[in-house]
Amino acid sequence: MKFSLFVHMERAELEKPHSELLTELGELVLLAEQAGFETAWIGEHHGMEFTISPNPFINIAYLAGKTTNIRLGTGTIVAPFWHPIKLAGEAAMADVITGGRLDIGIARGAYSYEYQRLFPGLDAWGAGQRMREMVPALRGLWDGDFELSGEFWSFPPTTSSPKPLQTPYPPIWVAARDPNSHDFAVANKCNVQVTPLASGDGEVASLMERFNTACQAHPEVSRPEIMLLMHTFVAEDAADADRLTQDLSLFYCQFSAWFQNKKPVRQGILEPLTEAEIVAMPQYASDKIRQNLVIGEADEVIARLKTYEAQGYDQYSIWLDSGLSHQRKKKSLQLFIDKVMPAFQEAGPR
Repeated sequence: MKFSLFVHMERAELEKPHSELLTELGELVLLAEQAGFETAWIGEHHGMEFTISPNPFINIAYLAGKTTNIRLGTGTIVAPFWHPIKLAGEAAMADVITGGRLDIGIARGAYSYEYQRLFPGLDAWGAGQRMREMVPALRGLWDGDFELSGEFWSFPPTTSSPKPLQTPYPPIWVAARDPNSHDFAVANKCNVQVTPLASGDGEVASLMERFNTACQAHPEVSRPEIMLLMHTFVAEDAADADRLTQDLSLFYCQFSAWFQNKKPVRQGILEPLTEAEIVAMPQYASDKIRQNLVIGEADEVIARLKTYEAQGYDQYSIWLDSGLSHQRKKKSLQLFIDKVMPAFQEAGPR
């Protein structure tokens, strides 16, 4: 099982400069590269300091100049916010800049906060249908002289300029949850990204079942790769694990509040949650978070990851966004590198 890093710039107060956040992002990705991580993933989000990444290709181009071997992926591009010609060209340029190290993760998006601002009236169904039209269009544009007369986009014969460095294309990963999304990804020869969020190991197993069912339904397609994304923190001791659990409990309450899109946002920062609002989300209470996320000392983390490897996950991505300080993120990542990775034979310095 390969390891990757899913990480963004984030802040909860305006005092910390974005330039400092960018430097810290580069430091974490370099640490991951030196340890032999497969990929660093950067997503797309708009108008929120909670996750700062308006165009992942800019972050990727920045990181390309600081790294040598680690692959750099969009985790994920929000398909309905792009035109196929624009996305094909920008992705291809990023692949050229990275020296052929680009992976394209693509999704329908999830935040109604973003839909409301970038695409008023869009819902999850419509976003998903646009994503499904986007995937074959990208490959067609990279092949060249591609014409589209679709439900959402139409254009005369067009060739992506530039074309990707990788042949025939950069790997495409589809963020999937429901069985239909898994089926679409496999049928279209895409890799799959999944996350149980804070739903626990039952959902981890269920996501793999959905993927396996899709693979069985398409025996003509070679089995794609599947990546599991989870918040993962290695603690120094039991007290450190307790502190991490409490902090991730608050993070998930804030995460849920962003999704509900009901609280005021000022200068890109969500109004602080009240104690009553936190109590009203028992699914993110500390005991649930400790059970459902991968938080603990190294032996505990290794045991959890070994079960995921046995289930057939090809790549495990550490989700580091958490509201924690840079130093705490870095400490946990270093503990993962020093104490967890040696238990997995394929992991190690490049």
